[in-house]
Amino acid sequence: MGYTKGLHELGDGCYAYLQPDGSWGWSNAGLVVGDGASLLVDTLFDLKLTAEMLDAMQHATRVAPIATAVNTHANGDHCYGNQLLDGAEIIASAATAHEMTEVPPAMLAALNSAEGMVGELFRHFFGAFQFDGIELRLPTRTFEGRLEVEVGGRVVELIEVGPAHTMGDTIAHVPDAKTVYTGDILFIGGTPIVWAGPLSNWVAACDLMLGMDVETVVPGHGPLTDKAGVAAVRDYLAFVDEGAAARHAAGLDAWEAARDLATEIGAREEFRGWSEFGRITVNVDTAYRNLDAGYATPNVVEQFRRMAELEGFVPG
Repeated sequence: MGYTKGLHELGDGCYAYLQPDGSWGWSNAGLVVGDGASLLVDTLFDLKLTAEMLDAMQHATRVAPIATAVNTHANGDHCYGNQLLDGAEIIASAATAHEMTEVPPAMLAALNSAEGMVGELFRHFFGAFQFDGIELRLPTRTFEGRLEVEVGGRVVELIEVGPAHTMGDTIAHVPDAKTVYTGDILFIGGTPIVWAGPLSNWVAACDLMLGMDVETVVPGHGPLTDKAGVAAVRDYLAFVDEGAAARHAAGLDAWEAARDLATEIGAREEFRGWSEFGRITVNVDTAYRNLDAGYATPNVVEQFRRMAELEGFVPG
């Protein structure tokens, strides 16, 4: 199955909506169709993109309307389109629901329209998206740990695996289709970014999926994969966790450690060519924060500036 934009039928009433190239903001979503009702996994980064996705799903949802939606985590590219889900119950982990309030769409709209270096920096990452006019619709139901959701006679298992990528990541497992929707616990072809951590939690989430009876894996970004994709992300995270700890013990500051690790990662065949490799700066910050409670993480503008600089983009 090719990596092309749009709705892809996976079989057994499961679908994936893919958005190449999977870089910043170009996220995936999923649809699980039951008897007379469907469950949507995630909305998209703005209203135009979400409306386009919902239109593409109409041939399935016309006879099985979306009764339930799941937000896998709080990043806007997985929840900012919620307001278009008329009448649907929206489920997320309690940690995700709380975190969704911390970065409202208006904040990204302001950053994208800012003057000077800040605006140039954020337009570099998010200039393709329209955040004006979005009213964030929060989950109507929350859970902790695990929750089984019935959708048209089928069971979807929601499993909280955060904090990892964010404070409250959830994966959605469809046992009867041997399919799992991972949210941003998986980036395929792109570098994972660990906003919350610890990295060991994310490694554990990958180990959990590797032990599940699944054949089709729908990542939060990038093409469809299988357990080989899960293993690759796990190996990257374990490598970064170990490498950051060694550099912390050697007394390197986080920015120096990130640049050093980036060079080492670029020389490794299994990780070479992954896009957004500048995210190593955030990943090392998170590792340092979990090693040292007194470590002060740079502000978000500085984090994005460092990622851009490492990838060769210097605003202003």
